[in-house]
Amino acid sequence: MSKKIKAGIVGATGYTGVELLRLLAAHPDVEVAAVTSRSEAGIAVADYFPSLRGAYGLAFQTPEQAGLEQCDIVFFATPNGIAMKDAPRLIEQGVRVIDLSADFRIRDIPTWEHWYGMTHAAPGLVSQAVYGLSELNREAVAQARLVTNPGCYPTCVSLPLVPLLRQCRLKAGMPLIADCKSGVSGAGRKGNVGSLLCEAGDNFKAYGIAGHRHLPEIRQTIAGLQDGIAEGFVFTPHLAPMIRGMHATVYLHLSDGSDPETVLRDYYRDSPFVDILPAGSIPETRSVRGSNICRISIQQAAQSDVWVVLSVIDNLVKGAAGQAVQNMNIMFGLEETHGLGGIPLLP
Repeated sequence: MSKKIKAGIVGATGYTGVELLRLLAAHPDVEVAAVTSRSEAGIAVADYFPSLRGAYGLAFQTPEQAGLEQCDIVFFATPNGIAMKDAPRLIEQGVRVIDLSADFRIRDIPTWEHWYGMTHAAPGLVSQAVYGLSELNREAVAQARLVTNPGCYPTCVSLPLVPLLRQCRLKAGMPLIADCKSGVSGAGRKGNVGSLLCEAGDNFKAYGIAGHRHLPEIRQTIAGLQDGIAEGFVFTPHLAPMIRGMHATVYLHLSDGSDPETVLRDYYRDSPFVDILPAGSIPETRSVRGSNICRISIQQAAQSDVWVVLSVIDNLVKGAAGQAVQNMNIMFGLEETHGLGGIPLLP
C-alpha cells in the first residue's frame, strides 16, 4: 500500500508491548507513531528495551501527549480496566482499536464484572466489539472498528475445537477437558514472587482450579458454535518452567466415526498460521517459539473412544501480539502474513 498505517501502542512496557514493537518494526506497511507509558514517559524506547536499539527513535509519552487520535489504529497492551475507559473516545474520533486486554472479550456484562472484579466502564461498546480469533471471525474482523484480542489460553484451546464445533462433531453430555501449560511470561512483566526464577524454575504446578478468568471466555466461544457442550467444559491451567510457550491437551468425545483430522485440515486449508500435523505427530512448544503459528495434532487414545488434541502456540505471539497484528492486517485489507513471516527460533 502507498501510505503506511499509522499505529499507536498504549501501555507498551510489558512483554506484550515489546512483542508488538518487535513485530511492527519489521512490518512493511506500518509506522509506529506513538508509544505510551505514564510511568516511563520521556524515556527512549530503545533505552528501556535494548533489544530494540536501532529499530526505534521514539520515546514513551503519556497518552495525553501522544496524539493517539491522529493514528489509524491504536493497540491497547494495558492491564484490564484501562481500554474500556480510553478506547471509546478514540473510536468516536474514527480510530480503529485492537484491545489485547480482556475488557471487551465477554459479552455478558455481569459475568465479566464477576470474573474481573470491577464495574464495566463501557458496557454499550461490548456488543460492537468483534472477538478477534482471526481464523473464526475473519470477515467480521475486516469490518470492525473495535477488535478484542483473545486470551492466550482461549486461542490455544479454541483453534483446534472450532472446526469440530462448527460441524457439531462433539458428543453432547460428555466432558470436554482442556489440560493446559503456559510459560512464565504469561504472568506479565510486573513484580510477582511466583514468577521469580527461584520460584518458577525447576518447578511445575497447576493453578486456577477453582476458576480462571479464561474459563468463561472459552465457554462463550464453545457455546456460540455448538449447543450442549460448554456446560461440560473443564479447564485446568499449569505454570511450566519456561519463558514462553503454551501447550493445550484437550480430551473430547466425537458424535460420529468421521475422521477429525480431515475436518481440521479442510477448515484450515487457507489459514497460513495454523499447521495441522500428520497423524501421530507430537507438537512441541519450541517448534513455534517467536512465531505466529499454532501447530495441532489429533489422535485417538489407545483402546478408548476418547480423542486427544494437542495444540501449541507462543503465548506472546499467536496468543497476544502476533494475533493482534494478524487482526490489524485483516482490518486494513492486507495479506494476513505481512510482518508475521518469521521462522520459529531454535534452540
